[in-house]
Amino acid sequence: MTHASRTNGAFLRVLGVDPAAAGATGYGVIESDGRRCRMLRFGALRATRKGPEHFPERLREIHAMLSDLIEEFEPQGVAVESVFTALNMKTALKLAEVRGVVLLAGAQHDISVHSYSPREVKACVAGYGHAGKEQMQLMVRALLGMSETPEPADAADALAVALCHVQAAQYRARLDAGAARVASANPTLETRPRGAHSRMAVSRI
Repeated sequence: MTHASRTNGAFLRVLGVDPAAAGATGYGVIESDGRRCRMLRFGALRATRKGPEHFPERLREIHAMLSDLIEEFEPQGVAVESVFTALNMKTALKLAEVRGVVLLAGAQHDISVHSYSPREVKACVAGYGHAGKEQMQLMVRALLGMSETPEPADAADALAVALCHVQAAQYRARLDAGAARVASANPTLETRPRGAHSRMAVSRI
C-alpha cells in the first residue's frame, strides 16, 4: 500500500510505544481502515547492557529503534503511555527521560506524539481501567485478529496504546464531522472548539 493511500480517507497508521526505565521498551505498529485494525509489527527492545552507567546508551538504542520504525512505516501518529504517578521518583525520572526520546524521534520526523494514561488504555481496550496484563494481551489479540497472543507483555501494551489512539482519533473525527454538518446546516450557530467534547483526556505532548 502506498503512502498516498494511507494518508487518505479513514486509513490511519500508528506507532505505539510502552516506555520502560529498566526493562524492555515495547513497540507496536498498527493500521486502521476505519472499520478494523491490523498489526504490522510488534516487539520489545531489551537493554544490551544494564546498569546506570549504560543508561545513556540505552536511550540511544531506543531512539535509533524508533527512528527506524518511523522511517519504515511512516505512521501518522505516535502514541505513548504517560508516566505512572505511583512510581518512585527515581524510576519516574528515568521513565520521563525515555519518553523524552520518544518525543524527540517524533519531532525529528514531524509526527505528533500523543499521551495516554495506563488506565485510559486499559479502559479503551479491555473496557476496564484495572485490567490485568493477561486480559490486555487477549483483548489486543482479538481486536487485531492475531493468530497468537502477543508476547512479551511490553509489546502487547504498545499495541494497546496504539489501539487507544486509533479509537480516540476516530472519535474526534466523528465529532468534527458532526460539528461541520451542524455548522453547514445552521451557519449562524456558534460551534464549540475542536476537541471540546472529547471524552478522553488525550494530551498531545
